[in-house]
Amino acid sequence: MATIKPFVCVRPNAQAADKVAALPYDVYNREEAYEAVKGNDLSFLRIDRAETQFEPSVDTYDERVYDKAKELLDGMIEDGTFITDRDECYYIYELTMDGRTQTGLVACASIDDYADNIIKKHENTRADKEADRIHHVDTCDAQTGPIFLAYRANETIRSIMDKVKKGQTLYSFTSDDGIRHQVWKIGKPEDIEAIRSEFEKTDSIYIADGHHRAASAVKVGFKRREENPDYKGDEEFNFFLSVLFADEELMIMPYNRVVKDLNGHSPVEFLDLIGKSFVVEKLGSQPYAPTEKGTIGMYLNEEWYRLTAKEEIRSKEPVEGLDVSLLQNNILSPVLGIGDPRVDKRIDFIGGIRGLKELERRCSLDMTVAFSMYPTSIQELFAVSDAGLLMPPKSTWFEPKLRSGLFIHKLS
Repeated sequence: MATIKPFVCVRPNAQAADKVAALPYDVYNREEAYEAVKGNDLSFLRIDRAETQFEPSVDTYDERVYDKAKELLDGMIEDGTFITDRDECYYIYELTMDGRTQTGLVACASIDDYADNIIKKHENTRADKEADRIHHVDTCDAQTGPIFLAYRANETIRSIMDKVKKGQTLYSFTSDDGIRHQVWKIGKPEDIEAIRSEFEKTDSIYIADGHHRAASAVKVGFKRREENPDYKGDEEFNFFLSVLFADEELMIMPYNRVVKDLNGHSPVEFLDLIGKSFVVEKLGSQPYAPTEKGTIGMYLNEEWYRLTAKEEIRSKEPVEGLDVSLLQNNILSPVLGIGDPRVDKRIDFIGGIRGLKELERRCSLDMTVAFSMYPTSIQELFAVSDAGLLMPPKSTWFEPKLRSGLFIHKLS
């Protein structure tokens, strides 16, 4: 039984929404974050990455950075840039990219559901990455970036959202990257109760993206419980900000790989070695993106190849059967010597949104071989999570990215 509850939302006023909305904090390095906030004093990135308000000599994790984030957030609430709705509501957040639309429900999920594995994970988190967001959420007393959750499609929830979408939007704007963002409020008590009830019948919800943000929000919640031993369980710190998408709404893009060298092998030796596990077909100069599971594109010496996994290396196991696992277990590790791609400096990962030309560019610049992947499916993600297993790093790339700053959940 999942607890997905409405909440009192802090959100930008209608005139400011398009200027406030910002890509997630973790898509930028520090230099890119500085550039992104230039000329836009309302960008939420100024709060999510408050080091942009200091000279580069100030450490990203300096205490003053978190204090500045709280100061900026409080100031934008006080001056009316952000308004606070009066009632607990759900919201609809719809994103349209390249003519394709996905529609999510903005709500709060339970930290207990996370701890009890009703909200399921498919990635490990790193303590150092968690620590920054724990400090940010705790200092700001607010969750500012929603967690991207997925659930199996539900006709009742879909029909309510379709009905509400026929009404007036709260926001409707197109961001600089061409993505249209629209928001509606679900405020009728009968609709709210129906949605809440449907999720109570749901036994599994899945983290699609945002594992570190989710873990951080949960840890802040349990910290607040320790600080408030008489807590009742309905306090806001017991819940974390989320946008939930039905599985049928989502598109996962591939997460491609580039490798610096051939681990001492000549190109001929390398092709012979991978030919033990894959059928290797030379395709020429035309970029190749796999069109079916079990195939991988490869770019080497300015030529593209199609690699088709031989039957003996295929698997029906949730993790071992993933295409990224086929690549890791049969090429990257045994042939190229990349045992742990999370720490090996010889490999880099390229989100599918960057396209195949980016793989060619990297191979002309600083890499030797590139691999274009068939995307992991949402059902594969569910299967791995249901089995209590973990995906290899960089298995999924979701687009479009949810914007931060459109919905804020205050903890007290």
